[in-house]
Amino acid sequence: MKKLPIFLTLSLLSFSALAGPPQPAMSLYGDLKYTPNFKNFAYVNPDAPKGGELKLSSIGSFDNLNPYIIKGEAADGMDALTTVSLMTQSYDEAFSMYALLAETVEQADDNSSISFNLNPKAVWDDGKSITADDVVWTFHTLVKDAAPFYRAYYADVASVTADTPQKVTFTFKTRNNRELPLIIAQMPVLPKHYWADKKFGATTLTPPVASGPYKVSKVVAGRSIEFTRNKDWWGNDLPTSKGRYNFDKISYSYFRDQNVALEAFFAGQFDFQQENVAKLWQTAYTAPPVKDGRIVKKEIENNRPVGMQGFLYNTRRPIFQDIAVRQALAYAFDFDWENKQFAFGSYTRTHSYFENSELAAVGLPSDKELLLLNPLKDQVPANVFTTAYHPPKTDGSGNNRANLKIASDMLDAAGYKLGADGIRVHEKTGVRLSFEFMESNPAFERWILPFSQNLKRIGVECKFRVLDSAQYINRMQKFDFDMTTNVIAQSDSPGNEQREFWTSAKADIAGSRNYIGIKNPAVDTLVDQVIAAETRADLVASTRALDRVLQWNYYVIPNWFYNKWRLAWWSKLEHPQKLSGMTPGVVDTWWVRPETKQQAKP
Repeated sequence: MKKLPIFLTLSLLSFSALAGPPQPAMSLYGDLKYTPNFKNFAYVNPDAPKGGELKLSSIGSFDNLNPYIIKGEAADGMDALTTVSLMTQSYDEAFSMYALLAETVEQADDNSSISFNLNPKAVWDDGKSITADDVVWTFHTLVKDAAPFYRAYYADVASVTADTPQKVTFTFKTRNNRELPLIIAQMPVLPKHYWADKKFGATTLTPPVASGPYKVSKVVAGRSIEFTRNKDWWGNDLPTSKGRYNFDKISYSYFRDQNVALEAFFAGQFDFQQENVAKLWQTAYTAPPVKDGRIVKKEIENNRPVGMQGFLYNTRRPIFQDIAVRQALAYAFDFDWENKQFAFGSYTRTHSYFENSELAAVGLPSDKELLLLNPLKDQVPANVFTTAYHPPKTDGSGNNRANLKIASDMLDAAGYKLGADGIRVHEKTGVRLSFEFMESNPAFERWILPFSQNLKRIGVECKFRVLDSAQYINRMQKFDFDMTTNVIAQSDSPGNEQREFWTSAKADIAGSRNYIGIKNPAVDTLVDQVIAAETRADLVASTRALDRVLQWNYYVIPNWFYNKWRLAWWSKLEHPQKLSGMTPGVVDTWWVRPETKQQAKP
């Protein structure tokens, strides 16, 4: 689950205390959009035709078909296409879950447990029934042998039992984790019988038994993977499946970098491109298929929280353990000039770890936030209470002298003096201000080199290094880096996953997502408050309080965001009239125009 989405990815969304008879849905605070007898989600076309092929791209390589472990690099599509979870979320609500593998749920009035009643029609693609034993085995396997994320995510589960072949119950350690039943409902269910004689933690290029709408039909290691729709899939007639999974085949081809992939897209080697590079969007989409309309190019607004993209400090490194250094180096990044130079001024500077949502800290702390922050007053920077956080700003002229002077003064005051080679060294500790900026995407070089040059002017050495994706992932999992660009993705309903991002318990566990290495008791306390939030208002207040403490500890140099999707696709594809605001859904809600399929026949 290296992509969030990818990861996201695990998109966390809404929840109500369920009591009485079994229910086919649940939401975080009780507000369900869809009634029990709904026909389909509003962002699909229930009459979408089936057939055709969707060709997609990916950057890098893969050597593993098990997406739940940290070893190797998993192929795209394995989780979303071949495996189902207990329930499925809607993408037009904050956090609601609807029947999938589980037909109904029964939740204890006091939120001490939840039971899932499995669909008796659910089978693996080898014909064996999916049972409660599979669910129990999956839970214990994910916690024990999968990526560390799962141990943090499910930390408040006390036990899981198979009550009958079709009923499984999870009992909780705490009654104050309102989100826990929903994130249990998101759990993928894996085949116990398939893994009985295999090592789950080892990489594999053998496709496991599938339960989802697709199964793997072809693998070319490191280069491509193809999925074929299971026309007899047991879930085809569910309301949550109507209008979805329309392509007979979905394939991913791998390319070494974005520029090569873009040329392949223009040549028709794949069908859909979500562009993340502003410069390419503005200058590169001039190929004949774009000009003559065979490729559709469109920007679509969305309301998806963007989280934090930034230059991450690895605070395990002595150079970045000093908060004064982390604060000073941010003044060397001239976003306002670089945004004009490299992105045509299209980006907005990121301020918050929960950017583009109501969860982002704004102004000074509210009374509700102060109730959480005041007990931590001695553990957090004073600015948390007195000043709204804003990253350093310039006039965009490229003359960054004023900010570099501020940075130099900060480093001087912190005891870092220029050495004979022009690099600063701390006069007492001997820490030398020299580090490596590690990247896997060459497109970031144009952004990082001006930053590096500015750092050199204030006596800091920054060496830029690009790695291939496999090396990059391996080093990130081991926290073997000084600084890198990373996206800490967020949802509209943050909760248990925040433990994985920020808490002390995860800082030294290889493969966790606490890449920064944060060990901060105040952050630990505020994460617990986020998870324990009883109402939406409580969640907003606790998330904003957490945001402020993260901001004023200078754990990252914030980058930028763009609240639109830049999409391009070959005109053979069509999409629903109304797209979800959370995801464009090309894989599971789009389709191939019937006349295009007819024309393609020999």
